[in-house]
Amino acid sequence: MPGHLTRILSDIHYGDRASIVGNLGQLQPLTESAACLVLNGDTLDTRAGPLPAHTQTCREEVQAFAASLPEAVLISGNHDPDLVPKHMLELAGGQVIVTHGDVLFDDIVPWGRDAHLIRRRIAAALAARVGGRLGLDERFAIWRAVAATIPQRHQSERNPLKYAVRFAADTVWPPLRIVRILRAWKRAPSLAADFAREHWPGARFIVIGHTHRPGVWSPAGGPVVINTGSFCPPLGGFAVDIEPARLQVRQIQRRGHAFHADRLIATFAL
Repeated sequence: MPGHLTRILSDIHYGDRASIVGNLGQLQPLTESAACLVLNGDTLDTRAGPLPAHTQTCREEVQAFAASLPEAVLISGNHDPDLVPKHMLELAGGQVIVTHGDVLFDDIVPWGRDAHLIRRRIAAALAARVGGRLGLDERFAIWRAVAATIPQRHQSERNPLKYAVRFAADTVWPPLRIVRILRAWKRAPSLAADFAREHWPGARFIVIGHTHRPGVWSPAGGPVVINTGSFCPPLGGFAVDIEPARLQVRQIQRRGHAFHADRLIATFAL
């Protein structure tokens, strides 16, 4: 039986050709030692696309996978904004905050083809609201509602050659997009730390995904920022393990057909 271990993963992007997870059974070794598995957003793509049957099949398979586990907590991301109504999670008595990370950016995906459109729609939603300070729940609601209006693009393409061309067009072309990716990677840790200090001043850790850049950062004044990366090449991903007295970060490795939490990256006392 699993012990008191909660394991956090993110950005599986199940059903997308970019994901190296072709079958959710490949994740079984990552679930065997966990009493609870947390999937921190972008588990799949639920947005409108040209292949709704494929999207529905992926949704049903993810739901069945979650139901097969002792306990699973799904958190929404910008690719699966309507999957669940949960947008963040507090663990270890509030010491650890888990959220996907797209709400850190005013355009959700500053490197993406739709960044300008997203920025305009978020700005319009903010201008239309009535009230003073923007609350956390309202921020999540706006960001999720806008994300849901952006359709699947290369994510829905099944032909491998067409997928590669559309992926480049949506993500890395023109070359200026590479600069935007690097800028987002650089900004994400400080944005996450600032976000946590504003909304959860007592938190010691914030766990995000979204940018697909795994890492651990300890900014002055805290909290520690952990990005779990993704199951998409080239950078890979981390698993964050939380036990009663410690938090550990492990690198996810593929061995044969399945994925395992292997090399220890960092350990922190709780």
